[in-house]
Amino acid sequence: MNLVESRAGDAGDDRVGSPVRGRPRSEAVERSIIEGVMKLLEEGVPLSELSIERVARTAGVGKATIYRRWSGKEELFLDVVRAAEPPDPVLPGTSMRDDLVVLLEATRQRGLLNRSSAILHNVFAQMKSSPKIWNAYHATVVAPRRRAGIEVLRRGQRDGELRADVDVDLMGDLIFGPMLVRTSLRPDADLPEDLAERIVDTVLEGLRPPAR
Repeated sequence: MNLVESRAGDAGDDRVGSPVRGRPRSEAVERSIIEGVMKLLEEGVPLSELSIERVARTAGVGKATIYRRWSGKEELFLDVVRAAEPPDPVLPGTSMRDDLVVLLEATRQRGLLNRSSAILHNVFAQMKSSPKIWNAYHATVVAPRRRAGIEVLRRGQRDGELRADVDVDLMGDLIFGPMLVRTSLRPDADLPEDLAERIVDTVLEGLRPPAR
């Protein structure tokens, strides 16, 4: 189904009293809606004025089409953020050190994108002004990323790559803290290509088990 057919199929959605069940989801329609939100954000429309009705007009769909896919603008906004960000990386699984470097490099790349992308910078600025959206973003995006890092550290302990007495939760802060400071709190700080490796190797230097 192409985009034109999708929109034609959604015509008259505002007259529908309840969602049509069993209807296949259209990726083209969802993409059109998300791009519509991005267009409004690029035009400087603040989140407080980003109504479902306005999004529907911009995307060329009915409001019911949006509500069949998202419960409200907060849930939609989170998907817009995910679409604007690079996807989470696939871990090589070769070692704790290598996996940590990959995770940290993804954080560096998101930092670079946030600096270069006006829309992403705007998205994050507005998202932090809304506790409801920020908490939802933290629960669905930030927390899973942190859990992935903690699991890498736990696996490193099991495999003898990290001292057994190390607090992995604190270790996660030590590993990711420097990159988060540079990407979020110091917008003028350098983000060189080897930064992820340097941070990981510096922190791990004193936390590896003693040689046998």
